Amino acid sequence: MRTITTTEELAAFCTEAATHPFVTVDTEFLRERTYYSKLCLVQLAMPGTDDSGAVLVDPLVEGISLEPLYELFRNTDVVKVFHAARQDLEIFYVDAQVFPTPLFDTQVAAMVCGFGEQVGYETLVRKIAKEGVDKTSRFTDWSRRPLTDAQKTYALADVTHLRQVYEFLAAKLEKSGRHKWVEEELEVLTNPDTYITAPRDAWKRVKTRTNSGRFLAIVRELAAFREAYAQERNIPRSRVYKDDAMVELASNKPKNHDELGRARLLLRDARKGEIADGILKAVEAGLACPNDDLPQPDRSREKMQVNPALADLLRVLLKAKTESAGVAAKLIATAQDLDSIAAGSRDVQALRGWRMEVFGTDALALCAGKIALTAVGSDVKVVPV
Repeated sequence: MRTITTTEELAAFCTEAATHPFVTVDTEFLRERTYYSKLCLVQLAMPGTDDSGAVLVDPLVEGISLEPLYELFRNTDVVKVFHAARQDLEIFYVDAQVFPTPLFDTQVAAMVCGFGEQVGYETLVRKIAKEGVDKTSRFTDWSRRPLTDAQKTYALADVTHLRQVYEFLAAKLEKSGRHKWVEEELEVLTNPDTYITAPRDAWKRVKTRTNSGRFLAIVRELAAFREAYAQERNIPRSRVYKDDAMVELASNKPKNHDELGRARLLLRDARKGEIADGILKAVEAGLACPNDDLPQPDRSREKMQVNPALADLLRVLLKAKTESAGVAAKLIATAQDLDSIAAGSRDVQALRGWRMEVFGTDALALCAGKIALTAVGSDVKVVPV
């Protein structure tokens, strides 16, 4: 197993990789103690049937630059193949504001090819490559050096088997003509907004049981302070304060350090210094928020007048369509999408792009009473009315 530790070695590998139609990529990282993922290892493999074209890249070696790899990512003649690429792409975007182009995600492709929802790498390797994957090193500390032989073997297998998985899925997509479907799904992965959390919007991820605008205004300010503090210092949000502590603070509205000290769920470090000052300022800002700027909870679900019978029919139609198309149902429409369509909404993902072709057109026809569903043996068929 070859480990690259210099920029020159990486440049030489990437120059050779650029002569091939694709390269498989994976990473190992840690995120337990940081806000942003800490890249600990990069695995790369060129086409082939053995390990000779596969390498490990150690980004923790002093002086090494990943710029040759980023140049390869920008090379549109070489497909960059990942499995479940989201976290890998976030690492590269945060580090260098670069996305691999063109991109191929075998997890997305597998869903389009009928392997089920969010299928795991081990499952694909077992079904396509007829190999097993040793996952015993999955939860090891990838930042410690030297890496063990077991770690290196595990890491390399994540890109060597991926070559065969990619070739199989790419051929299947070529045969079915569904490349565009995968490309549509990958658009969100190559959108910078996917990986940027604006502090002002962080409150939307906090689960609360109160819909009071004033309460939510305090939560918004507390969440914004926590997000900015964590980003600037590259520490986990939970190291500042956890969601349950935030909800407690928004409920109790402490006005000074004495009142803040009575909080039950607040970490010790958050009761003093910059964090304590930030909390008090956030609470004050939330209390002072003008009424016309108070956050409004999303009540669209409550207002929906869902026709339950129609929603059930749409579920039957979706099952029939996914079985005939060989696509994971969740990839086409969620339960919320179906309820929204049954309530009359047309601004849903299931009615756009390739989903419209597979499911949306008949879904709208069913809602309009233009088609019906009938059972033919064990199958459900669409019939015009």
